[in-house]
Amino acid sequence: MKSFSIRLPNMKKYHWQATFGFIFLAVVTAAVFYAFFYLRHDPTLTNLEGGLQGRSLQHPLGTDHLGRDVLTRLLLGGQQTIGSSLFALIAAVFIGIPFGLVSGYKRGIVDRVFMRIADGFLAFPDTIVAIVLAGLLGPGIGNLMLAIVMVKWVSYARLVRSTVLSEVQKDYVLVARINGLSAGTIMRKHLVPHIIGHVLVMASLDLGKIILLISAFSYIGLGAQPPTPEWGAMLNDSRPYFQSMPELMIYPGLAIVIVVLFTNMLGDYFRDQFDVKREVRQ
Repeated sequence: MKSFSIRLPNMKKYHWQATFGFIFLAVVTAAVFYAFFYLRHDPTLTNLEGGLQGRSLQHPLGTDHLGRDVLTRLLLGGQQTIGSSLFALIAAVFIGIPFGLVSGYKRGIVDRVFMRIADGFLAFPDTIVAIVLAGLLGPGIGNLMLAIVMVKWVSYARLVRSTVLSEVQKDYVLVARINGLSAGTIMRKHLVPHIIGHVLVMASLDLGKIILLISAFSYIGLGAQPPTPEWGAMLNDSRPYFQSMPELMIYPGLAIVIVVLFTNMLGDYFRDQFDVKREVRQ
């Protein structure tokens, strides 16, 4: 009864964040399905005579300077921005986890080589490294995703490595070794469950950062290329018309802000739920 009275305020405190976050993800999913099955306009078809029109029944959010439906491009731009961010995040996680596991468990030359690689990537800010890589690879959403993966996987590998280094010193790993379990079995059955929570927290917080990176790079021309709809590219295309039709920039900018806000709320929720030190203090 005592533990219930202590934990109840924290459950109430963080429950609304998760609720709003998951509701928002459900709304985004529904919007993506709407855009995929019920599109009435070609997002790349230009109509100069119908450019810069206001809101109407045919175009609920109006048209851009080339006569393209803004709502259609906003929904498909969400697929491009969020989908690319999720793909880059998942790829970075699945690359970083094996490297971190092997480096932390095997130690020796493997760990030393990995640490030198990690130090090289972490010597500069993530954004600077991503800009350099994207510039070398050339403009395009595929090259941008590759650059982000090359930058982000190191963070997950270092996180997993540090967790493994602390876990391998504990008794249950020693008992598993004495019982003759192989290194792969120990890592898969005993170490992976301990790192999942940490990785989930970091990934949920990183999703918003990656969305901002992809949008920002597309804004400066290193990401999605015309006429592909993408929120950052839509901001760049609408910039000359901010005085006459500011809503052309407001719509994609507001979409980026809302998505990043709710992903950060989910990240804070997961961080608090997996905060072992907080639970021990309670």
